[in-house]
Amino acid sequence: MAMAEAAAAAAPAPAAKLGLYSYWRSSCSHRVRIALNLKGLEYEYKAVNLLKGEHSDPEFIKVNPMRFVPALVDGDAVIGDSYAIALYLEDKYPGSPLLPQDLKMKALNLQIASIVCSGIQPLHNLTVLRFIEQKVGAGESIPWTQQQIDRGFTAVENLVKDSAGKYATGDVVQLADVFLAPQTYAAVTRFQINMSDYPTLARLHDEYMKHPAFQAALPERQPDAPSST
Repeated sequence: MAMAEAAAAAAPAPAAKLGLYSYWRSSCSHRVRIALNLKGLEYEYKAVNLLKGEHSDPEFIKVNPMRFVPALVDGDAVIGDSYAIALYLEDKYPGSPLLPQDLKMKALNLQIASIVCSGIQPLHNLTVLRFIEQKVGAGESIPWTQQQIDRGFTAVENLVKDSAGKYATGDVVQLADVFLAPQTYAAVTRFQINMSDYPTLARLHDEYMKHPAFQAALPERQPDAPSST
């Protein structure tokens, strides 16, 4: 039996179908959908419409007091942060591992994931963009977002340009890819980032768009995506 097959066979099956509170356009939710797909885990999609304020519904606040998506429900475990969810899935469902055994490469994956989830995406989430539009002026959120993405992408490009194979840290999809894919997707489709400035990230984006687990997680393929997308 191949190593990946053996790992998948050893992974515990969920006692009941996992539940994922998600919003189609949320890149944080996008990350978790990719991770679940890569690990072959079925889940029930629970849409939370951020534009309608459903994240402030008292019932959802019981799930995630921070009022963010995603939130994962696995039996009596409820996790409301994409980074924590990814690590939880890695520990509980080790089939198709997202982190390598090599400590240096493991640290690189964690570093890239951290840059995305703490140094790029939070600086252009919906709340921040609305605040900028209200306080600074209409249209001012786009240059702000581009600046934050450019700064983060410059750092990540330098980190991966010498270590990348087919994917960010080698020839196997790992945690860095799970976090990079939604961020590069948003950069290309929403924020008019010139990806020619980041040739490695541009190439990785092309690879992600070919991979079935990444394709199935795309925002426009989610059940709550508007029909016009």
